[in-house]
Amino acid sequence: MAAHAGRTDAGVTARLCPARADPAGALVAPGDRATVMAGLSRRRVIGGALAGSSLLAFPGVARASRATQGEPWRHYAGNLAAQKYSALDAIDASNVARLGVAWTWESPDAEILAANPDLKPGEFQSTPVFAEGLLITSTAMSQVAALDPVTGQTLWRFDPESWRRGPTTTKGFLHRGVAVWGRGKAARVILATGDGRLMALALHSGKPIAEFGDKGVVDLRSVGMVRPVPDTPGIYGITSPPLVAGDVVVIGSYIDDRADGRLMPRGDIRAFDARSGRLLWVFHTIPLDGEFGVDSWKDGSHRRTGNTNVWAPMSADLELGIVYAPVSTPTNNFYGGDRPGDGLFGDSLVAIDLKTGKRRWHFQTVHHGVWDYDLPAAPILGDVTIAGRRRKIVMQVTKHAFLFVFDRETGEPIWPIEERPVPQSTLPGERTSPTQPHPTWPLPFDRQGITPDDLIDFTPELKAEAQAALAGYLHGSIFTPPGSTPTIIMPSFVGGANWNGAAFDPESGRLFIPSVNVPLHIALDDKGNIRATEQAEVEVAGARVIARGPRGLPLLKPPYGRTTCIDMASGDHRWMTPNGRGMSRLPAFRALHPGDAGSFGRAQILATKTLLFVGEGPQDRFTAEPRLRALDKASGAVLATLTLPNFMLGAPMTYMAGGEQYLVFSTGYRKLPQRLVAMKVMP
Repeated sequence: MAAHAGRTDAGVTARLCPARADPAGALVAPGDRATVMAGLSRRRVIGGALAGSSLLAFPGVARASRATQGEPWRHYAGNLAAQKYSALDAIDASNVARLGVAWTWESPDAEILAANPDLKPGEFQSTPVFAEGLLITSTAMSQVAALDPVTGQTLWRFDPESWRRGPTTTKGFLHRGVAVWGRGKAARVILATGDGRLMALALHSGKPIAEFGDKGVVDLRSVGMVRPVPDTPGIYGITSPPLVAGDVVVIGSYIDDRADGRLMPRGDIRAFDARSGRLLWVFHTIPLDGEFGVDSWKDGSHRRTGNTNVWAPMSADLELGIVYAPVSTPTNNFYGGDRPGDGLFGDSLVAIDLKTGKRRWHFQTVHHGVWDYDLPAAPILGDVTIAGRRRKIVMQVTKHAFLFVFDRETGEPIWPIEERPVPQSTLPGERTSPTQPHPTWPLPFDRQGITPDDLIDFTPELKAEAQAALAGYLHGSIFTPPGSTPTIIMPSFVGGANWNGAAFDPESGRLFIPSVNVPLHIALDDKGNIRATEQAEVEVAGARVIARGPRGLPLLKPPYGRTTCIDMASGDHRWMTPNGRGMSRLPAFRALHPGDAGSFGRAQILATKTLLFVGEGPQDRFTAEPRLRALDKASGAVLATLTLPNFMLGAPMTYMAGGEQYLVFSTGYRKLPQRLVAMKVMP
């Protein structure tokens, strides 16, 4: 099978895979796999300067403990494979219930916010890294701090003052972490700021490296950019940590995805030398004239379209020399009338040669996307024995609840993927793709689309009222295009999966995916703009409204948030566990449904040698709880439920220091205090 997976509209190459998946949300027992796969033979299967910056050091604080048993969390997601897994086992089923708060660290952003009350706080989503015996974190305002991992004391702090340019995103200030390069005295923290600068700091002091870039700074708004970046707050910046793969620093970008008529920046991927900051290569996520894939952009739309950026983290395989980039939707998220064609490399998993920046292979998970089904999380790498053969695989979770699995060297699908006909847009000028990729295996990990069978049905009266409510919406499959009638997108652009991603256990070969299902609806005018009547209620992406059910209840059956375990050796779903009580906290709901309903809040996940940790997020404002659950990895059984000081915002990480294992995560949502919390087993 060709390694250049995907097709162009001119038919130069064939789209790799696609096939039919069974009804969304169904959990299929291992023995049912043959039934699902049997029908496939009857279908077509395709196989600048540092002026204004400040450094705050704390020399009187003692050096961090070096009793670390190695460095198990040197990268944002634990390792370059983005597995969110640690082999540490000091916290296990026998003592997890005794986890307590060892220390908390308040983000220094609080000082800036107190002095500048007009600034919007945003969210503290950072996951620290652990290197050279130090815990290194960023803040929502792109400050960087090194902490003693035992006490949480600040050893040094650096403020690039990126907040002076204004909020990073439409949510306010937001930043998810930093990367580390080198060892010993040469070790550096690699920081990409919310306002679009790349910097290197000495890991042991926090001092900027003046020899890096231009007097210590690489201006990501200009270096290697095909199109100028508007000097407007919140349009362009970096929210996810850089990927440091060997001596190469790979950078994606955050680009505002609200459509407002402007020519938006391009989301090209760039690589820099970790020592000098020199630009090494640029991968054009929107092809230039003459480049591969440009014929998938009709009517010259590649010249006037932006975004198509990698806002999520990335992963890499150093042995193969490949970077794996999850690319997002082109401008704009819900209407493609101005960009006819499939639009490579929008909504694509792209394997890029680490040395040259050339495409090794790609797969487009959504053609001509109009649902904001951009790839939201780092592709996860793992080695698994499948059908008696050891395979190097890459696993991509998606907002629309598909799991795409490929050979990570060739791009060949591990299981068939089929192109299936999908509904077409009725908006003037919109030409959606006639087919979309459907993995045949594994089955979807959450509900897809919406039918009457999905509706709440605790009583006949509630079911009838839910059916009446559904009748007011355009609805159907996951690929029902938004129209002039309010259209349910299910899973929505909230997910399914989202930037919180998944965790992979390399010992058992099992993947653990947290997801939510929130039926959101939007309506567009004839020019593809979101109708003002819908915007009155929205909060995310300029377009979110929830399709309400009867009597203040949800429209759909529970669970509304879940964690699903998939055995990657077979593709079978092994178990599903609701993420918390959710609506079941409400007496009226519990009277109808006595079990856990699962929270709409976005769950954060971590796998260790002994346990799976799932922390509840705050997005479910009415029924979520600030809790951490420890699950049995084999069965999904909840072994312990711990009440947290606040909701978990960033993915948890773990390390050993002073002979004890710590679990650390970030909290702080909007006006709630932004803090790191460290937990350990208490006597």
